[in-house]
Amino acid sequence: MNLPRISIQRPVLASMMSLSLVLFGLIGVTRLPVRELPDIDPPIVSVTTVYPGANAVVVETEVTERLEEAINNIQGIKMLTSQSQEQVSRITIEFDLSRDINLAAQDVRDRVSRVRGRLPESIKEPIVEKQDSDASPVMWIGLNSERYSRLELTTLAEKQIKNRLQTIHGVSSIYIGGEQRFAMRLWLDAEKMAAHQVTVLDVERALRQQNVELPSGRVENLEREMTIQTLGELKTSQEFNRLVIKNDGVKIVRLRDIGEARDGVENERTIARTDGKPCIFLGVVKQSKANTVEVARGIRQEVENLKPTLPKGVGMAVNFDESVYVEHAIKEVWITLGIAFLLVVLVVFFFLHNVRSTLIPVVVIPVSIVATFALMNLLGYSINILTMLALVLAIGIVVDDAIVVLENIHRHIEEGLPPMKAAFKAMDEIGFAIIAITVSLVAVFLPLAFQRSSTGQLFVEFAVAVAGSVTISAFVALSLSPMMAARILKPAQKKEGKVVLAIERALNSVNQAYRKSLEWVLSPSLLGRSVFLFIAGSATLGVMGWLFFALEKEFLPEEDKGRLLCFVVAPEGATVEYTDRMSREMEGILKETPEVASYGSVVAFGRGGPGLANNAIVFVRLKEDRKRSVQEMVGGPTGLRAQFFNDIEGAIAIPNIPKAIGRSFSSPFQLVIQAQDLNALDLYVTQLANKLRQGGYLLNVRSSFEFNKPELRLTIDRNRAAALGLSIEDISHTMQILFGGLDLSRIKKDGKEYEVIAQLQRNSRLTPRDLDRLYVRNASGKLIQLSSVVGRQTGAAPNTVEHFNRLRSATISGSPIGVPMGTAMERVEELLKSDLPPEFLFEWYGESRDLKEAGQDLIWVIILALIIVYMVLASQFESLIHPLTVMFAVPLAGVGALGMLWLLRFLGQIHVIPDIPAMNINLFSQIGLVLLIGLVTKNSILLVEFANQQREQGVNARDAMIQAGRVRLRPILMTAFSTIAGILPIAIGFGAGAESRRPMGVAVVGGMLTSTFLTLFIIPVVYTAFSDLAEKLGRKPVATKGPEPTGLEEYAAK
Repeated sequence: MNLPRISIQRPVLASMMSLSLVLFGLIGVTRLPVRELPDIDPPIVSVTTVYPGANAVVVETEVTERLEEAINNIQGIKMLTSQSQEQVSRITIEFDLSRDINLAAQDVRDRVSRVRGRLPESIKEPIVEKQDSDASPVMWIGLNSERYSRLELTTLAEKQIKNRLQTIHGVSSIYIGGEQRFAMRLWLDAEKMAAHQVTVLDVERALRQQNVELPSGRVENLEREMTIQTLGELKTSQEFNRLVIKNDGVKIVRLRDIGEARDGVENERTIARTDGKPCIFLGVVKQSKANTVEVARGIRQEVENLKPTLPKGVGMAVNFDESVYVEHAIKEVWITLGIAFLLVVLVVFFFLHNVRSTLIPVVVIPVSIVATFALMNLLGYSINILTMLALVLAIGIVVDDAIVVLENIHRHIEEGLPPMKAAFKAMDEIGFAIIAITVSLVAVFLPLAFQRSSTGQLFVEFAVAVAGSVTISAFVALSLSPMMAARILKPAQKKEGKVVLAIERALNSVNQAYRKSLEWVLSPSLLGRSVFLFIAGSATLGVMGWLFFALEKEFLPEEDKGRLLCFVVAPEGATVEYTDRMSREMEGILKETPEVASYGSVVAFGRGGPGLANNAIVFVRLKEDRKRSVQEMVGGPTGLRAQFFNDIEGAIAIPNIPKAIGRSFSSPFQLVIQAQDLNALDLYVTQLANKLRQGGYLLNVRSSFEFNKPELRLTIDRNRAAALGLSIEDISHTMQILFGGLDLSRIKKDGKEYEVIAQLQRNSRLTPRDLDRLYVRNASGKLIQLSSVVGRQTGAAPNTVEHFNRLRSATISGSPIGVPMGTAMERVEELLKSDLPPEFLFEWYGESRDLKEAGQDLIWVIILALIIVYMVLASQFESLIHPLTVMFAVPLAGVGALGMLWLLRFLGQIHVIPDIPAMNINLFSQIGLVLLIGLVTKNSILLVEFANQQREQGVNARDAMIQAGRVRLRPILMTAFSTIAGILPIAIGFGAGAESRRPMGVAVVGGMLTSTFLTLFIIPVVYTAFSDLAEKLGRKPVATKGPEPTGLEEYAAK
């Protein structure tokens, strides 16, 4: 089927086909959800287990190692890591991308359930979760009050606010952070317990026996029956205080005699504030396919509706809203899309200086772009920053096919043919080239869609969006474009107007100069041209290699998203009150920073388990109308980083700028050192961390493994305990309850069930000597002083015990300062080559590992893209030689792309221009390099395809290429400058998200500039050299052209 001829003959059919694409595209764009990033579920499953009262080493041996052993042999595990901290075990399992994450999560649950019987009885049930891209809250709402306690705020949130927010369309769940859930606290006095001959195990036994409520059957007769419910549960603190603990027939000992039952909270170690006021936070988690912007809009409206219903003295405000950045970023991309469209139209008008001719790309571009939304909707994609970026890039690409068609038809009209005949003849000449260009461009994106890393998977939607728009543009160029040209263009007329004539004279002069230059370039002998190609190729590869190593590497650019995440890390052993004091100092600095709109802090933040008492996190929302960017606020001698370092003593304070992709709480630089011996590991990691601090290129260097947590070690004399009739289990359980606090029973309140927690009063557990006042009952019922069978010794224990692929490990983390991530990693690797003991191993983790994988993926993607493009071109040209000719343009583009990045970085460093961030090799500039492989081959295809047509008519290679250069110079310049014009707004970069878009745009613009001008000379030399060499060897390169014209001259003449 000859689509161009059918479309020219049947204009209504061609119009309806394009209109149907637009219609489905408009339907699709109204149905697509809006979000920040594509909906990609990473292949990661986590297992979180809480072991109350246990230290890191006990958690490791009793919980983590047993779970790892059970999980380790599950199929498809890529990496297995774990953290054993005080009271909490966290295991993270990363699977291969080929593994179905739902089945993998089920396998993990099965293995955990199998080993549950080998785990300590007092642990809380392990929580197995698969990591969901939508599991993180998109909004945080602060509920604050200086009048009500956080317990009362939590009750208010659960009873009144949470349910109303969950009714908003698109909301999945509401997570309460910094909450204080109700619990009945039994505070025991050690001296009173000793005086009344009572142990904590007696308290536990009394609760189990007297705080019960069980169904007791029913009473029934011939006509009626009633169920019996024995009401034995304790309801209030007064009832708990009256609980009988001991009754020996002489004296009754109640709970109030040995302590006090009070209404309290489960977790007393968490402190939360917003703008200095006590608060709790409500995190809004949206449904996976919900529209982020619409969900946030609905929540904001509901917050306003709720405010009048709140008790006096309670405030409610949105502290964090991801949709603000998403809305701004996508709005900026829409604006960039419009600017790119206008620039492309101006380029076309400049070259053709004809309103009717310009009208064709004005119609074709929107059809191709809008129709892409239909494809995205069909595949279940979303409108996000990456898919919109793809469409902006596509603006300059989709117009190329229309330009090639239009220019060729325009040329034939200028030569005297009527528009109809010109359209037929032009499409017979150019149809093959359009298909070749399109297929080669689409082929480039295939490797992007099959990247191995999790981050690479985010670019699948990007690749499909660009490939889809290019494919649609080819269809439109072969149908709508020739039909419109045949119908609306007029026969050749004498050009009028000084500007038009001046432009035409300039273009003709350029064409003549190019033809003479090309004749001169092609005049040397085969040997001369071969030497020239060898020198030019060597120089190109040499310069490209130098630029690649000269440019710094990082994984992702930092972006100004209007927010900051700050961390406080106090020394090990610090109390919650100490960490809170450090957090308040940070809040004081933030309060005096003019760009800060609001801030919220949580001390001992933990999700899925208890948080660490020496850690705090501060969320900062910035003003939209501020003068300084987030990078300027944090960096520099007066920035937040310097203020935190100088003004906050006694803790590490870290401001964290968000990256372009992800919401990770971890440091960007993470080096994992593996060894089995904990003492040797501690010694080496301490030395290495000190060396890295002295290096000056890493800030806030910390080790996750340090023997610096103060610990009181109790040694049980087993022989003496056995002689006295004491159980080791009773001794350990007594210590666990009294010092760790343990849930011993349940209490029902307002239809919900809460914990009953027993623990020593704080003044009874201040020093190690308090152990002297504790007693345990032996088998004969006699009380034995605990200190008589337990020895005490103070020491230090590890704060965290980590495993990396089941080997004990330590993670050294930090933030590169003054150098990009790649440079910092290279320096550390050089240090490890001479410094790492042979029995130790090292691995990169987190963003550092992503950068390493991205570099490996780049090489793999480029090689695969080149292979696929070669195979596609070989199939289309039916030649093994011509694809090599076409692909000579790729290194020419590589020099321009890397050179432009290097030049802008250099000019910024010497202050000729303002410093432009991210002018280096990162994930986005790498995507630009891959994109260039498809873009730069199109110019070569235009030259080679036309020269092949001339060769088929008996013209020699030199004359054929000179003729190809003369005829195809204008469409080559038009397509090149239209592509550059379409991508230029991305390269200039403005608005939200510009930091990540800019390096991609700069790389593409630089590559297009150099490849366009060098291709015009290098490709003809390569083409003629291959042809002459083939003739000398007695072979003739196979050259093909598109399908033969079918001859509809009679129709065209009508």
